[in-house]
Amino acid sequence: MGQERRGRKKLTKKQRRKRKIVFFLVEITVLMLVLSVLYVTIQFSKLNAGKNMDKNKLETNELAAETQQMLGGYTTIALFGLDNRDNGSYGRGNSDVIMIASIDNKTKEVKLASVYRDTYLNLTDNDGYNKANAAYAHGGPEQAISMLNVNLDLDITDYVSVDFNAVAEAIDILGGVEIELDYDEAMLTKGYIKEIAEVTGKEANYLTGPGVYNLDGVQATAYARIRYTAGDDYKRTERQRLVIQKMMEKALKSDLGTIQKLIDVVFPLIETSLSHTEILNLAKDAFNYSLGETTGFPFDKATKKMEKAGDSVIPLDLEENVKKLHAFLFASDKYTVTSAVQNISDEIAYRSGLTIYDIK
Repeated sequence: MGQERRGRKKLTKKQRRKRKIVFFLVEITVLMLVLSVLYVTIQFSKLNAGKNMDKNKLETNELAAETQQMLGGYTTIALFGLDNRDNGSYGRGNSDVIMIASIDNKTKEVKLASVYRDTYLNLTDNDGYNKANAAYAHGGPEQAISMLNVNLDLDITDYVSVDFNAVAEAIDILGGVEIELDYDEAMLTKGYIKEIAEVTGKEANYLTGPGVYNLDGVQATAYARIRYTAGDDYKRTERQRLVIQKMMEKALKSDLGTIQKLIDVVFPLIETSLSHTEILNLAKDAFNYSLGETTGFPFDKATKKMEKAGDSVIPLDLEENVKKLHAFLFASDKYTVTSAVQNISDEIAYRSGLTIYDIK
C-alpha cells in the first residue's frame, strides 16, 4: 500500500487547479443539458396532445406495399380549422378548414391541399354520404381523419386542430400578415371581424376599402372566412392557404423571443395528436422547410343539391381526382386507386347522376 502511494506522482498546485476547472466545466455542461431537456419538456407540455383521438379507431384502406413505401417518404398531417364559438373546444364541430399537409422528408418541401368543406364523400359511419366537414362534427378527429384516409387512399395518423382564437393570437404575435384585398373582400370582412372580435375578446378594427393591409389577427381570420364572393368556397380555401403561407414566412424570419411567445401563448390554444418526440423531430428542421405548391380538392368537380347533404361539391369522378391528388402530394404519376376508393367513386356517381363526362 505504501509502495503504491509512493509510486503516484504528486500533482502540482497548477495541475490541481486545472483539474478542478475541467470538472467544473463538465458539471456546467451536464447541468445545461439537463436544463435544456427540462425546458423543452415544459414547453411542449403546454400542448393539448390528442385528448380527443384514439389512433386505434382510425380507418384506412388496404394499401399496396408500394403505396405504403411511397407514403413512408412523407410526413402527412391533417389540419382542421373548427367553426366553433367556444374557444379550445376540439371534441366536435364543423371543420370549415380541412387541409392535408404533405412534408417531403428529404427536401423538407411542404405542400398543402384544401379539401373543400362541401365535398360529397363517404363519412365512414352510419350517416353514410354527406359533406366532408360533417365528419369532425359527427365523430371528432378520428372520424375526420378516417374520412380522408378511406376516400383518398391515405394513411394519416396525426392532426392539428385550431379555432378562431388560436389563429388570431398567432398572427398578432407574428406582427400581422400583409395581404392585398379587393373591394368585395374588404367590405365583406366587416361582419366577420365583428363576430371574431366578440368570440376572441379582441379589438375590432374595420377595413375602409380595397388595398394592401398588414392584417391583424382578427382581420386575417375574417379574411380567411370570406365565402360570398366570386369563387365561393373555392376562393375561400385559396385565402386560407394564403394566410398560412404568410404566417409561415413571418415565422421563419422571427427572432427567438417571438418564437418563445408563440409557444407560450398559442400552444395551449391548439390540439394535436403529435407526440413531444414527433414535434421535436419536426422542429429540428423548422428553418429548412419551404412551402411549395398549394391546391384545392377535388380538382374536377360540379355542384348539385344532394338529399340530406344539400348543396354539395361532387368529384368528377373521385377515382380520377384521387389519382391527381397523389400526383400532387407525393409525385406519384401512375397511382392506381384501391377497390375501396373505386367503390366509393361509383357510389357517388350513382347517387349524384354525375360522372367524369359531365366536366365542362
